[in-house]
Amino acid sequence: MAKAYTLLEFQAEYPDNDTCLEKIMEIRYGSNPICGNCDRETKYHRITGRRAYACQFCGAHIYPCVGTPFEKSSTDLYKWFYAMYLFTTTRHGVPAKELERQLGVTYKCAWRMAHEIRKLMATLDVSGLLGEVEVDETYVGGKRRGTRGRGAEGKTVVLGMKERNGPIKTQVVKDASRATLEPLVFKNVEKGSMIHTDEWSAYSHLRRLGFKHETVRHGIKEWVRGRTHTNSLEGHWSLLKRSIRGTHVHVSKRHMPKYLAEFDFRHNLRFVPAAMFLVLVGMMARS
Repeated sequence: MAKAYTLLEFQAEYPDNDTCLEKIMEIRYGSNPICGNCDRETKYHRITGRRAYACQFCGAHIYPCVGTPFEKSSTDLYKWFYAMYLFTTTRHGVPAKELERQLGVTYKCAWRMAHEIRKLMATLDVSGLLGEVEVDETYVGGKRRGTRGRGAEGKTVVLGMKERNGPIKTQVVKDASRATLEPLVFKNVEKGSMIHTDEWSAYSHLRRLGFKHETVRHGIKEWVRGRTHTNSLEGHWSLLKRSIRGTHVHVSKRHMPKYLAEFDFRHNLRFVPAAMFLVLVGMMARS
């Protein structure tokens, strides 16, 4: 099992605001920076009391937090780093109320921090899926009326595409029709890949688009046939829905993409949990 990044390790590496600012400086400018003012390789010295450094030769100032979500935030950098640590070490997500309690900030501040972190998670680049890929759609939130058919009033439709033993891509879609789902599969899955789906008619023409395609018939309780199943995606949907119900209670369609990105981020870096925090800090510092 891959080694996790523990709280004790985090606290030892980032005990205060200064060490957090030094990390941002390192990510943005490297160990041998070139001064943009005097054009010389230099060492920058910290300016006391400010999130800034000065060139050892010409004294020009640089502000490593400029252009990042930290720039206009008066919240301690340590609290930002700790919030990112929490986001990368949980399976079920972190609600704003939990950040409010743990960081000692207002609910408004905690809510903003959480959404800035989720927006950064959404920028993790995942290349085209290939090999064996599971494709499935699900409905999140709302209430189902009756027992037949797909969808329900107030539910958000989400499409998922997952490479076996590889990355996942999920996104909110307007509906589960063929006209909506088919172009997204074609855009995100490499042609020639084997796609596994259930029997939903929206996937019935995938072979014509250059894919191999096998289905399982959930309608007759067929969940697995040989290598064909959508169980990996079903497990992801289960985790997502349990987390929304138990941790966030409700997520609107407007904000759903950010929550999907959060769960995708953790899933796609699941094999390197110790690096997950540093990946997120790097994305935040370069934004």
